[in-house]
Amino acid sequence: MLFRQLFDPETSTYSYLMADEGTREAVLVDSVADQVPRDWKLLQELRLTLKYCLETHVHADHITGAGQLRELSGCETLVPEQAQVSCATRTLKDGETLRLANLTIQAIATPGHTDSHLSYLVNGDRLLTGDSLLIRGCGRTDFQSGDAGLMYDHVVGRLFSLPDQTRVYPGHDYRGHTVSTIGEERQFNPRFQGKTRQDFIEFMATLNLPSPKKMAIAVPANQECGQVSA
Repeated sequence: MLFRQLFDPETSTYSYLMADEGTREAVLVDSVADQVPRDWKLLQELRLTLKYCLETHVHADHITGAGQLRELSGCETLVPEQAQVSCATRTLKDGETLRLANLTIQAIATPGHTDSHLSYLVNGDRLLTGDSLLIRGCGRTDFQSGDAGLMYDHVVGRLFSLPDQTRVYPGHDYRGHTVSTIGEERQFNPRFQGKTRQDFIEFMATLNLPSPKKMAIAVPANQECGQVSA
């Protein structure tokens, strides 16, 4: 399997490019509109055919490049079930698996940051967590129908039940980390370690974070596959 972690410095967003090395068919998760030229060039250099653009959720901090990439490649654009993205090719539901020869991507429902969030388990040992579980942190739960209790239930009950050695690849990082493991996060993540569900809910309610700078533009644009209204 080919696996690349790609970074957008303006929004500290990670995108993930994966491909089966035999068929050269590829998947790109959480693309960023401003990075489409970089990503398209990389796909061409590596002689990859982009089959799918996946989203973990409807993003509030950046505009997806999925619509542009669909125009360039003819790929399918896939979003979580119940996400309000009518232009997507289709939706993915909890437990559904995409297969490209020897590459498998299983969707795991992890709502809480938003009400329609998926994490993706790749070949059984790499977990793309989007904005649910971050390295030594987690996504916020105070907008887009966020729910701290749901986040706790799904991170602790589902993601932390995966094997310790499962590698964790988040949707963002603001402190220079690139990868962790489930075992590390279960032991060292201060948002969850030693916290009851009620502790977590109360803590998340006190964060008082400013809204993402691009939220007013990004959310409606991402509901239209990255198309920004004039």
